[in-house]
Formats: sequence, C-alpha cells, structure tokens
Amino acid sequence: MQKYMGEIALTITAIIWGSGFVASSISLEYFTPYQILAGRFLIGAIVLTVIFHKKLKNINKSTMIKGAVLGIFLYLAFALQTVGLQFTTPSKNAFLTAVNVVIVPFIAFVIYKRKIDMYELMGAILAMVGVGILSLKLSAGINIGDLLTLGCAFGFAFHIFFTAKYVKDSDPVSLTLIQMMTAAIIGVIVVLFRGETSFVIEKEGMFSLLYLGIFSTTIAYLLQTVAQKMITETKAAIILSTESFWGMVFSVAILDETMTIKMVIGAILILTAIIISETKIPFLKKNKLKEIT
Repeated sequence: MQKYMGEIALTITAIIWGSGFVASSISLEYFTPYQILAGRFLIGAIVLTVIFHKKLKNINKSTMIKGAVLGIFLYLAFALQTVGLQFTTPSKNAFLTAVNVVIVPFIAFVIYKRKIDMYELMGAILAMVGVGILSLKLSAGINIGDLLTLGCAFGFAFHIFFTAKYVKDSDPVSLTLIQMMTAAIIGVIVVLFRGETSFVIEKEGMFSLLYLGIFSTTIAYLLQTVAQKMITETKAAIILSTESFWGMVFSVAILDETMTIKMVIGAILILTAIIISETKIPFLKKNKLKEIT
C-alpha cells in the first residue's frame, strides 16, 4: 500500500511540475531566471517554516547536513538548467534534463554496487526516448548550453538519489525544510552578487511566482521527499519524467499549443515505460532479462 501511495504522490508532483512550465513562462516576462530561482525557494522556505516551525527544535546536525546537501544539488541543477537554456533550444534543454532518469540507477550501481533492475533500466531508457520524441526538435551540433544542461541532469539525478538515501533515516519534512532554506540562501546570494535587486511588482508576475513557490516548490518537493521513503530511486525518476508529458497537456490546454502525432507517440512511450518498470510484464521475462551486477 505504501508503494502505491508513493507512486501517487510522485505522479501528483510530476503533474504540478508540468503545470509549472506555464507559470515559468509567465514569470520570465517579469523576472530574471535567477530572481525566479531565489523567489521560488524563498517562498518555499517561508511557507514550510510557518507550517512546520515546531520541527525546527528537533532538527539534529545530521539532518542539517543532509538537507544542505540536497539544497545544494537542487539549486545547482536548476541554475545549470537555466544557464543552459540561454545557449540551447528549449526542446534540447527539456530532453537533456530528462537524461537524469537513466543516470539514477547507474549512480546507485557505482556508489553502492547496487544491482540494476533490468526492467527499471528498460523503463528509464524508454521514458527518456519518450521525452525526446515529445520535446526534441533536431538541431545540429553540441554547444555549451547542451553540456550545461547535461550537468543539470546529473544534478537532478544526484538529488533524486540522495533524497532516497537520506529519507530512510531522517524526517522527510525536516529534510525538505532545510533543503529549501539552503537553496533560498544560495539563490539570494546569487541575485545579490549579480546585482539583480531591482524588479517591477505586477500582479500577473507575482501570481505566477507564488504558484511556482507554493505548488512547484513547496508542495511538490515535500511530496517527492515523503514519497521517496516508499519507492526506489529509479522508479521515482521514471515517474517524475512524466513532468514533460504533463507540461505538454497544460501547454495544449492553457497556452493553446497544437497537439501533434509526435506528442502522442512520446506520451505513449512514457506511459509504456512506467508500465514496464511497475509490472515487469510477463512477456519480457521470456527473454530471460535478469538483474545485472
């Protein structure tokens, strides 16, 4: 039962992140990327502190360190994604970010010599291909933006991996609280360092930033941290990769983007990836696909 609760929570997280593409698009019309990062994490830290302030008394040194590590990976991943987007196309940025779904099981294998579940690996690769078909518009060559975005994929992969590791013996709410505080502090320092302290307060921009801060950051990362106590990191990465599918759904519904055959094929592949990793469907077993060491 816990496993299914974790999967539902991660699916909700992916849906929220998918809707966040629209809010991000609106926010960028009013704020710089680094102001948005600082703003969303600052809102997240404030909201969590107001709601869970009693937990601050019981946070030990171990949780502080673990939460700080998660916060650093989280901000670094977002920053690399943001900077990378300035030098590459949005479609390549989305696709290369999704590569994290394949990186996660190999991190576990390299660091802990944990066996790689072939069904989860197949699901991860299929999910990445699905995201590629869903979002990728081919353009020649590899540039600095692509490399930075690939670095972002590693950042998100390590964030997912260490979340799964740390949440086993730490309170998920306390971990989320510290990681938000860490990311917010880094975000504010970066904004001050870059001199991006002036901005115009307009209703539409503030509402979109509040949405990113409350839903895409506070609620989504709290759900992710709690859910990863109940589910493997590879399966978590596969479910979270549906973010691109939900982004497509909200873009079509809210921004009036046109639904294409390519989008449908990509969505089907992502769904198939989840089915393979979840059910380890019987016909695959006939091919004697077993775990590799």
